[in-house]
Amino acid sequence: MNISIIIPLLNEQESLPELTSWITKVMTENNFSYEVIFIDDGSTDNSWDTIQNLSAENSNIKGIKFLTNFGKSQALHAGFAKAKGDVVITMDADLQDSPDEIPELYNMITQQNYDLVSGWKKKRYDSVVAKNLPSKLFNWAARKTSDVQLNDFNCGLKAYKNIVIKNIEVSGEMHRYIPVLAKNAGFGKIGEKVVIHQARKYGESKFGINRFINGFLDLITIWFLSKYGKRPMHLFGAAGVLMFIIGFVSTFLIIGLKLFKLYTGYETILVTSNPLFYIALTAMIIGTQLFLAGFLGEIILRTKNNEERYKISKEINL
Repeated sequence: MNISIIIPLLNEQESLPELTSWITKVMTENNFSYEVIFIDDGSTDNSWDTIQNLSAENSNIKGIKFLTNFGKSQALHAGFAKAKGDVVITMDADLQDSPDEIPELYNMITQQNYDLVSGWKKKRYDSVVAKNLPSKLFNWAARKTSDVQLNDFNCGLKAYKNIVIKNIEVSGEMHRYIPVLAKNAGFGKIGEKVVIHQARKYGESKFGINRFINGFLDLITIWFLSKYGKRPMHLFGAAGVLMFIIGFVSTFLIIGLKLFKLYTGYETILVTSNPLFYIALTAMIIGTQLFLAGFLGEIILRTKNNEERYKISKEINL
């Protein structure tokens, strides 16, 4: 199979028939063998009924229905697990991503041998204050933190080699950082393509300030995991050693000053009255806690199991 198209959605029943027709037209014109996997992430409208009707008309249309809303990353994870195409395309269901971009994305993967190609919505039709400016700030921070030089991490229109999506774990709000996850997994040839961004035709944007905040928190998480995810003791242990050094130096200073004053006849004070005593005590406690955090991280890393992060209630044509 040439292409698998993964489309997560939430309450997009109006756009699905038009999107499916558009994708089918592009696939037919280019003689692609394909599948379209819709993942209904807990829609409360008639999105699932629409997917069922579309799949009855075209066996290439497939569907996964979640019991409730688990998030876009979980929807992509479910779709990636089922994808069979040599090239996997992800796109949004709101018609803001153009299926006409698919043939060139496919060629960049198959002919130019990119592992991943990310879309770049250079000209956007979203709110400048509510979405565009936060997105620019987010993309700048992501580039600086990850060293992946993309202009638009948030673009849902991306293309992957099948081997890439089978070797990355997408969870939380990590769908924004799939290029970073791919880079950390050893897939270094990551490209970018300017794509058309279309104005929303149906429904309302699902973007909110909570997603913006969660995105930055996940950015910190992925930075930590990329550097210390395999050996957490390297971070916590080093910090623990530093705190122990501070504690030991403070302790020796306390003892040294006490002995010096005793032997030279200077007036002495109680050890507990010396500010260095509390610095030494605090440093020792923090150092112990950091070492324990490192040990616990190592234990969790060696015993972790992949938890089921979502519940599937129904599947179509899978």
